[in-house]
Amino acid sequence: MSDGIRGGLLRRHRDFRLLWCGEVTGKFGSSVRAVAMPLIAVSTLHASTWEVGLLSASAWLPWLLIGLPAGAWVDRMRRRPVMLSAAAVSFLLFALIPVTSWTGRLSVPLLVAIALLTGTAAVFFQTAYTAYLPSILDPEDHPEGNAKLHGSASAAQIGGLGSAGLIVQAVGVVNAMFANAATFLVSFLCIAGIRRSEPRRERNADRPAALLSEVGEGLRLVARDPWIRTLTLFGASSNLALMGYQSIQVIFLVNTVGLAPGAVGGLIAVSSTGGVAGAFVARRVADRVGTARAMLTFELGFALFALLIPTASEGVGLVLFAAGGFCVAAGVVAGNVIKSSFQQRYCPPELLGRITASTAFLNFGTMPLGALLGGWLGTAFDLRTAMWITTAGVPLAALVLLFSPIGRTRDLPTAPDATGTSTPAHSQPSPS
Repeated sequence: MSDGIRGGLLRRHRDFRLLWCGEVTGKFGSSVRAVAMPLIAVSTLHASTWEVGLLSASAWLPWLLIGLPAGAWVDRMRRRPVMLSAAAVSFLLFALIPVTSWTGRLSVPLLVAIALLTGTAAVFFQTAYTAYLPSILDPEDHPEGNAKLHGSASAAQIGGLGSAGLIVQAVGVVNAMFANAATFLVSFLCIAGIRRSEPRRERNADRPAALLSEVGEGLRLVARDPWIRTLTLFGASSNLALMGYQSIQVIFLVNTVGLAPGAVGGLIAVSSTGGVAGAFVARRVADRVGTARAMLTFELGFALFALLIPTASEGVGLVLFAAGGFCVAAGVVAGNVIKSSFQQRYCPPELLGRITASTAFLNFGTMPLGALLGGWLGTAFDLRTAMWITTAGVPLAALVLLFSPIGRTRDLPTAPDATGTSTPAHSQPSPS
């Protein structure tokens, strides 16, 4: 029985159900924010294309600034209090946006500052969450847990994107941020309700005490392992391209395509339904063709449809945007399900926090660069040209996988071997 598909995890595991609920509501709110904040900048504060790109970059910049030490800090602490603190900070900061608007003090610099601070909270939440999940699930439940979390998070993102337009029309673009803030309060309450006791983190006596040494240890683990190194390099290059076009897609749809602001969220939501489909089929395809082959199929084959996105136009032409976005979302989410299960089973639990932070530093660290690149391209050229350039990078990034060990094997490994390298679970090369 491959990967132990047992089913019913949400029904039979209370703590996972609460973690799932907290993550899903947070993703819903973040999706509302992803539409509402650029719309606030464009329609209320009359921001330029560069300022919209800067706003998107600010949410991811903390991964470059503190992503590496965050992993070492998380490995020193219990993970659940870190997640609770991050959710509380995000709730307060997002609620601040409509409050400052009422007092007439809302500005683009303030939005950027809030994006930076909530992005910092997200660094700690994501790092702690990734390292915390394996501690509440048995190893045979990891694939189902990852599939449910990624699939439900994608569904929540779709709901958030689709609801954003309705919320904006009902209460106004600025007041829509209250919906985002409320979801982080729900997330806080759900995580607080988890009963499983988490032991205090004890330091290994022979582990270097210095934070710098622990950060270096995480980077060395990533650099010398061919599988983690490949996935990290791919994630970095892929996120550069993805964020490049996503940072300017709202202003592209409003200013170039001519879509009404209230309809933007709905269109992006439709294109994002691919994430649910990707999460649904990821394990099934991986069981049939192998985890490495499935990842290559999802991340390269589906990514080619990204080239439909910049062809969008009014009317029927919006179908091309939705179809391209659907395929990209399906490939990204399916690949993330496979990657998460691999990393949680492959990496030593005591090092998972800093390995997660080291890979996230490189993966997410390119996202602010991608957002700034998108803003610069949209300023130097027209927005449609900028969308063509950035979407072309999505399939090009997957060449990292094709020309790596992943492109020559059937399955990703389940554990490093005694020599420090790795042996796939079914080590047989793909036919040429």
